[in-house]
Amino acid sequence: MLSAENPARSRSLKVIFDTDPGVDDAAALLFLNAYPSVTLLGITTVFGNADIDTVTRNALYLKKRFAISAPVARGAGASLSGEASLPPVHVHGQNGIGDIVVDQSGLPEPDARAAHRFIIDMVRANPGEITLLAVGRMTNLALALREAPDIASLVRNVVIMGGAFSLAGHNGNVTPVAEANMIGDPLAADEVFGAAWPVTAIGLDVTRQIVMGPAELDRLAAHGGEAGRFIVDTSRGYRAFHAQFGIDGYYVHDSTAAVYVVDPSLFEVRSGPVRVATDGVAVGQTIQRDWGIPYPPGEWDMAPDQKIAVSVDANRVLGMLVGTHIPCLPAL
Repeated sequence: MLSAENPARSRSLKVIFDTDPGVDDAAALLFLNAYPSVTLLGITTVFGNADIDTVTRNALYLKKRFAISAPVARGAGASLSGEASLPPVHVHGQNGIGDIVVDQSGLPEPDARAAHRFIIDMVRANPGEITLLAVGRMTNLALALREAPDIASLVRNVVIMGGAFSLAGHNGNVTPVAEANMIGDPLAADEVFGAAWPVTAIGLDVTRQIVMGPAELDRLAAHGGEAGRFIVDTSRGYRAFHAQFGIDGYYVHDSTAAVYVVDPSLFEVRSGPVRVATDGVAVGQTIQRDWGIPYPPGEWDMAPDQKIAVSVDANRVLGMLVGTHIPCLPAL
């Protein structure tokens, strides 16, 4: 929420948004585009919520419809091992953004570079300044690291939406222990966590604490302008999917990670090496070592400490997500 107590700052946060739009991805993109302190340097696409052609088309559509200046670069269409899982059409619709009508006429062209190459070039051109916000599979980030390991020392932050760290019991959303972005390319995820750059994972442990409910959606529909109405329209099927689990509204996964980028003070994090299981029955499981327990030597010892979110101020996150689009109204 922007107010006299929290005035709009200059656009000082340079962000590359790595995404697979995606109902919740689209809402996160609109939040980033509207937030005063964020400069979107690029939108890179990756397979996931739909195939790579569809998610890239969706990103270009969003760029055109909402006059987003950032270029769009097409990314990986399959995991590092060459696999592309079937899109979750029962969650995001056949077209990835709630099956709204998408006008494909006059869409801009994507950047000529592949997404991982775009990331490399932008990070090298802006040393120490860019936050990579990745809310899909980690494939583009891993490809960038493989081609240009030096970028690890040049990135300001890496924030990902992904993982399920079992803080209150097993809580995966694809298997009992695996979250979709991790199991979609577990090798890439393990490489990203294992690189010498600062990673913060905003996982299901906290994103499932934040529900965009009827009151928030009504406010967006009535006062949020075109972006607010778009969020409401595209989320109808997403909301219906959550309703079958007794949720009146829907979890705000990707936008929660976007809020962390602009205000990490709303989250509590803990540090420790993170590994991702790359095969077996627990493939995709994210596990953080607790340095307070004296384990014998193992696979975590040489991995760098990374952060995971363990708690969140859910009400303030919701207030920011709604208030960014309707700053003239009081907070929830």
